Amino acid sequence: MSLVDISGLTVRLGGQTVLQDVDFSIEPGEIVTVVGPNGSGKSTLLRAIIGAVQPVAGQVRRQRGLRIGYVPQRLHIDRTLPLTVRRFLALPSGVAEAEMTAALAEAGAGDLASRQMAGLSGGQFQRVMLARALLSKPDLLILDEATQGLDQPGSASFYRQIERVRAHLGCAVLMVSHELHVVMAASDRVICLNGHVCCQGAPEQVASAPEYRALFGTGTQGALALYRHEHSHSHDSSPGHDHDHGRGAAE
Repeated sequence: MSLVDISGLTVRLGGQTVLQDVDFSIEPGEIVTVVGPNGSGKSTLLRAIIGAVQPVAGQVRRQRGLRIGYVPQRLHIDRTLPLTVRRFLALPSGVAEAEMTAALAEAGAGDLASRQMAGLSGGQFQRVMLARALLSKPDLLILDEATQGLDQPGSASFYRQIERVRAHLGCAVLMVSHELHVVMAASDRVICLNGHVCCQGAPEQVASAPEYRALFGTGTQGALALYRHEHSHSHDSSPGHDHDHGRGAAE
């Protein structure tokens, strides 16, 4: 059974139709990426899936007992507030130390527990947010532009961590991103959204689809080819160093 099954989803916000007749599902263990131009309804789709937005038509069916971990696009924390990572993860109702330690380790942030939230780099902050999402032991991990503001190496490192999480925990991942060259290569399936589902399928299929090219041009196909070359070459020549931007840990 699908973790999430969306059929005929239509959402209106402020009198405007943001999503129209959206259909797709999320299967256990897969990485699905939603891409689309600004204003295409990507974040609204995620909010509909977690139940924060109610559709005017269609429905979102979630597997009974589905646990969702959510990493938002951004979270503003008062930088003058003395708040350690450990304290942040314990809000609002407390978390066992062992669970917190395990979540931080899973997120690649095992050495950050005693650090001040205000002193973290962008990449460290996002890994802590990932750890917070993992505390719920999710069946589905949802990330909304989780690498916004990170440089390219930082983004690639974060996505590799997501792939390790998927490989280790077996959770499905649904993410929204504008970094086409990275997420297209890191995904099992890509959904191209522009108020409706323009096209969906394997990354190579979507990258060559006319609907996708009408929105983004043809550059990603070349990036995918470059990724495949670098990916296989890096595994042949330097197995101890994770230089590629793709599926290293998930394959």
